[in-house]
Amino acid sequence: MKLNLSIEYESRWGQVICVSGSDKAFGEWSPEQAIQMDYAGNNLWVVSIEANQIMSPEYKYYVLEANGSMAWEGGNNRLLPKLETAEVFIRDYWHPDIDMERVMLTRVFTEVIMKPASPFKQGKKTKSKHLLSFNMLAPRVGKAFLLAVTGSGNGLGNWTKPIPMSNEQYPFWTLTLDQNLFDEHLEYKYVIVDRSTGAIKTWEERPNRIIKLPQFAAESSKIVLNDEKFIYPIGPYKGAGVAVPIFSLKTEQGFGVGEFNDMKKLVDWCVKSGLKMIQVLPINETVATHSWLDSYPYKSISVMALHPMYLHLPAMGKLKDNTMDANFKLLKKQLNQLQYVDYVAMFNAKTRFFKLIFDQEWGKVSKQKDYQKFFEANRSWLLPYAAFCYLRDQYKTSDFRQWETYATYDPKKIKQLCNPQNDFHEHIAVHYFIQYHLDKQLREAIDYAHKNGVAVKGDIPIGISPNSIEAWAEPKFFNLKAQSGAPPDDFAVMGQNWGFPTYNWAEMARDGFGWWRKRLSMMEKYFDAYRIDHILGFFRIWEIPLHAIHGLQGYFKPGLPLTPNEIEEKGIWFDEERYTKPYIRGHFLHDFFGEFVDEVRKSYLNEVDFDVFELKQAFNTQRKIYDHFTPDGETSDISGKVIIIRDGLMGLLNEVLFIRDPYAAQRAFHPRIAFHFTYSYRELVQQQKQVLDDLYIDFFYKRHDNFWKWHAMGKLPAIAKASNMLICGEDLGMVPEGVPEVMQQLNMLSLEVQRMPKNPKVEFAHPADAPYLSVCTTSTHDMSTIRGWWEEDKEKTKRFYHHVLGHNDKMPFYAEPWICEEIINQHLHSPAMWALFPIQDLIAMDGSLRWDQTDKERINVPSDPENKWRYRMTLSLDELLAANDFNQLIKDLVHLSGRDVDY
Repeated sequence: MKLNLSIEYESRWGQVICVSGSDKAFGEWSPEQAIQMDYAGNNLWVVSIEANQIMSPEYKYYVLEANGSMAWEGGNNRLLPKLETAEVFIRDYWHPDIDMERVMLTRVFTEVIMKPASPFKQGKKTKSKHLLSFNMLAPRVGKAFLLAVTGSGNGLGNWTKPIPMSNEQYPFWTLTLDQNLFDEHLEYKYVIVDRSTGAIKTWEERPNRIIKLPQFAAESSKIVLNDEKFIYPIGPYKGAGVAVPIFSLKTEQGFGVGEFNDMKKLVDWCVKSGLKMIQVLPINETVATHSWLDSYPYKSISVMALHPMYLHLPAMGKLKDNTMDANFKLLKKQLNQLQYVDYVAMFNAKTRFFKLIFDQEWGKVSKQKDYQKFFEANRSWLLPYAAFCYLRDQYKTSDFRQWETYATYDPKKIKQLCNPQNDFHEHIAVHYFIQYHLDKQLREAIDYAHKNGVAVKGDIPIGISPNSIEAWAEPKFFNLKAQSGAPPDDFAVMGQNWGFPTYNWAEMARDGFGWWRKRLSMMEKYFDAYRIDHILGFFRIWEIPLHAIHGLQGYFKPGLPLTPNEIEEKGIWFDEERYTKPYIRGHFLHDFFGEFVDEVRKSYLNEVDFDVFELKQAFNTQRKIYDHFTPDGETSDISGKVIIIRDGLMGLLNEVLFIRDPYAAQRAFHPRIAFHFTYSYRELVQQQKQVLDDLYIDFFYKRHDNFWKWHAMGKLPAIAKASNMLICGEDLGMVPEGVPEVMQQLNMLSLEVQRMPKNPKVEFAHPADAPYLSVCTTSTHDMSTIRGWWEEDKEKTKRFYHHVLGHNDKMPFYAEPWICEEIINQHLHSPAMWALFPIQDLIAMDGSLRWDQTDKERINVPSDPENKWRYRMTLSLDELLAANDFNQLIKDLVHLSGRDVDY
């Protein structure tokens, strides 16, 4: 058999195109055995290969430079067609390293939005021994349509009768015809046709495709045209969707909280409103304290287990005890009447139900084949998870360091603990039972969404809880002696301290990031896209010492700290005592403590020199101070005086200009973030300030760019390949210069928020400036809603009203429905691939539906570590479905923006 390969590539002098692959005929991916192609002129490279039999069909092209270096083409490996003729000719097109159209091959499109409604086979197949095969990669056709080919000559219908192609290999469309029907010179185009009528709906907007068909003397032959790049007249695909936490959904069927089952009605509403995607917050198990703190969805105790609060109780079974059943129905009614999610009351009630229904149904469920299949498929994480939950409840703490003989994870001990013969096994098996039902109910909801053409986007937190299964069972992957967070910004002036351990990336890389691959594989069971919370953490993380509370005391890791010599080379003597120890002087203590200054001096400070103070040893870290004033972790009962003294003392510890790097072999230091706002900085002489200003700008905005980019490219490509989900990165905050380039190279969508411009020279970002590979939104769960923001800073809002919305009249005091509509519409017309809106911002467009308590619509306040995640929709999903005028408004806006057209 003779295989002929042909590819177009505009090469430079000295470059040679090579082909390599998995089969011996292609060198088994060895550069030394790869096949060099011949240049045939007009940017065409060709090669002929004699091969009796090719067993492994993968191959790929690369550029060989004159100096011996290689550069592979982008995309996945190619696959050879079945080689069933004496001679085969394949025409390929080079895959660029960066190609934004590749996102259309993710499961959002190929498994949901664009997946064909049913298979379509080619009509009567030719029996000719000389074949011409059209093979077009086109994921974006639409459920009700087919791809077809038409062109010159009778073989392709003379440009008037397109021939429908088979979708059996979707996203590839195929058609095989008799070569003898065509002249040597062939011109053709692809079109999209209505599946039911065959009428042409759209032509690809490009010059005719042209090929001079090779002529063969062999007794049988096949020409394969591997085509790509259907150019759509309406431009790239754009869609719209809604962002809402599942716990916020409201139905009469719920139990005071949104449940997986409620997603079906949300899907119905999306279909009615023309929305194609639902974005949710993390849904993993977070139960660590059995308190309000567990409502925080980003601090999971397991990256695999789902949160039990999302279970729809009736779907687990009906209690046979009529009295208990009646009690739960009464509780359900009471919880459903609340305007917010009462996390503690709701979860305590559900937990009681789980125990009762487990006792009643376990004997039957444990014998079911679908349960047994679930258990075996998930055994590797189910056993440690169930053991963790059992021990957490036995020891009354999730801090596994207090679990005596179980403090250090031992697989053998856990296997013994989970032995079904143990008297207490029911207290472990109940967690298998719960996770089985969670998996079942979530998959039902996701399947329902997919059948209705709605994709679901999940959320991956950047960190894990220090008291989690992963930290207990796989501690080698984490740095448990530090915590992660974020530098200060307009929303959290003290920075953020998330309390998560940082990652040991070197250890994770040893097995090709297997920990992440397992995590993403689990997520892909349910989701079509995912948001990487704080994607900047893959470039560098903001690490905070365990003794600190405020994010201000953090530093970037990995980092390039400054040595004293480097600092002094800038023209300033490095006074370590002055720059690294808290600068506390008597003349500004009143600014921190007001009327309580004397008490603070006496009880918490030592005067080491005239008007010079240091904190007493019992209060020389923020953790010591916080624990002293907040011993039980609850702040609701603390007096105003105590808060002033506590926060003031912690603030004094922030009065430093440099923080010593804990990892450097020699003394090295990080400039303290935002040191310009300290008294320590203010009281320097001007020359010192100037030197530190220059050093600060270079350190935070220039010094690390290539360094962080290199670190990110060592992690993110492997993580991106771990699934076929669409990846969206939350890239807000202090964004290193290399972040957009890396995200574009990996086809990761950025997040564009009007109130958080990435250009430091402008006050507001304009949706019209968003890149195509992005998600454009009005606000996030960490921000106030449109209406809330409108009322926060009237001068800022006024500038927005006049300069961004373009009005020249008096600004309305409130964000009226028509204002919210203008803002939504502005985002819908953005070039961004996706426009996703918090449900609160969408409902704000209707004055009769929106909530009058604007301040309660905010989901999270990042600066508040004790924020209660309890936002609940005021409208039930049934009421939302019945709001015909409002739903039609959204549908019309989506239609007019072109975000409801598949092709």
